[in-house]
Amino acid sequence: MQKQIYVIGHRNPDTDSVASAIAYAEFKRRFGFTNVTPAIAGTPNPQTRYILDRLQIPVPIRLSDVHPKVRDVLNRQPVTASPHTSLKSALELFHQHAIRVLPIADDARLPVGIVSLLRLSEKYLGASTQSRREVETSVTLLCDCLEATLLAGDPDLTVAEYHLFIGAMTGASFAARISGYERRRLLVITGDRPSIQQEAIESRVGVLILTGGFVLSSELLARARQSGVTVLSTPHDTATAAWLARLSSPLTAFIETRFEQIGVNEPLEHLRIKLLHAQEPAVIAIEEDGTIAGIATKSSLLAPIPYALILVDHNELGQAVYGAESVEILEVIDHHKLGNAPTSQPITFMAVPVGSTCTIVATLYRERGIEPDEAIASLLLAGILSDTVILKSPTTTTRDREMALWLATVAGLDYLVFGREIFSAGSGFSAYANKAEAIHADFKEFNAGEVRFGVGQVEVVGFAEFLEMKEELRAILLEIKEKDRLDLAGLMVTDIYSETTLFLAVGKNEIAHLFGYPQLEPHLFELKGVMSRKKQMIPHLLKIFGALQ
Repeated sequence: MQKQIYVIGHRNPDTDSVASAIAYAEFKRRFGFTNVTPAIAGTPNPQTRYILDRLQIPVPIRLSDVHPKVRDVLNRQPVTASPHTSLKSALELFHQHAIRVLPIADDARLPVGIVSLLRLSEKYLGASTQSRREVETSVTLLCDCLEATLLAGDPDLTVAEYHLFIGAMTGASFAARISGYERRRLLVITGDRPSIQQEAIESRVGVLILTGGFVLSSELLARARQSGVTVLSTPHDTATAAWLARLSSPLTAFIETRFEQIGVNEPLEHLRIKLLHAQEPAVIAIEEDGTIAGIATKSSLLAPIPYALILVDHNELGQAVYGAESVEILEVIDHHKLGNAPTSQPITFMAVPVGSTCTIVATLYRERGIEPDEAIASLLLAGILSDTVILKSPTTTTRDREMALWLATVAGLDYLVFGREIFSAGSGFSAYANKAEAIHADFKEFNAGEVRFGVGQVEVVGFAEFLEMKEELRAILLEIKEKDRLDLAGLMVTDIYSETTLFLAVGKNEIAHLFGYPQLEPHLFELKGVMSRKKQMIPHLLKIFGALQ
């Protein structure tokens, strides 16, 4: 089965991460990779939603958690049996499907237990001599297992316990052998021996089985019917018939009614714990309605996960979709500093010092001689303009400008006009449902030695709106700091026209002495000419925290 591959950005998807995911998935499809799909790890911000709506591009599938689930390693077409299945039929299922554990389900497909081949053999072969004579079965099961014809009696599903006797002696000896047994609980197997047949019928045994395809005389058959003796004729010889009679027992006697079960949507790690720590050979996986979805054994833990990831606009697992560390990562396309985890095998890794991941993707299109369609070209252009603040950010490179001009030509757009439109539509705090959402929309966490800090960024046109709500925003930052156990939580409010950032920070108050920019009031700094979190703010904070340690 071909793996599903998701191209996905970081947890707080901005325009660059969403646009690069969509465009790179389309790039892969151009080369025949039909199993590649763009995805997002969170809610797109207002600017990104505006761009997708304007270009009539669907929002990618949302994957908030890619931790492998039980369903990912499960065969959803399980081999099951009912409690009334014969031991013979169950053994055939074990053999035909090369399985070791058979889940038992009722008529509604709800699990009632399991039968393991190991424990079944232990119970069947380890029986005592006396118990081996006992057969728990029904007339219907006997007919089925022995491929027998019912000569007298009714096909009955009622299970009863019988004592099995082989009639391979004289009638008198047979009568002595069955003396002391409850006659209706006797199951007698014999061949062409009229004396045994007559003695069994006169003794009113429960079941008489004739082997070798033999039948009763019309006189004995009439007496059997009159005496209520069930008579079967099987084509098998006596030895085989005795063996098959024992195998006609229903599984009810062999079911392990105490069993482990797990939901198909539970994490695979939960299954691992159950299998490795519980003394059970298997775990039954159940659907949401409680019916059997499949059976999981230790070998299930070795099954390949049916999906993999391509990371764009980030390479650190701390920023990746939850569960990324448990899934195969095939490629990374990014423009940030390296912080990636090691991989078990070589992968495609592109980390280019440009202003936007969309610049890297656009370069791949151009180098391969592929011209994106108008919508994809516009989307890539939007990603570049967003991440470079219309090519004003200090992160902007010559390649960003080249790709922006090329994409603008392909899309038939004036990049300056287009840039102003997307910033006007998606900038400012009013574009978000609430102030907390505005902070969380582009909030990233970082480490500087023992210091953990997080910085969000909101682009605005003028600071009037921010200054009115800065105390509320500071309270929210304080909550984030406490909840996420950060040493500092900050918010960059960047005016794209004045190219100035106001930085609101809570925690690590001692940074004021080393900050190097004017402090307008407690917790608030003015950074003229600072627009980039990646290239300006984070390196500056790392330097400060390094000096404090």
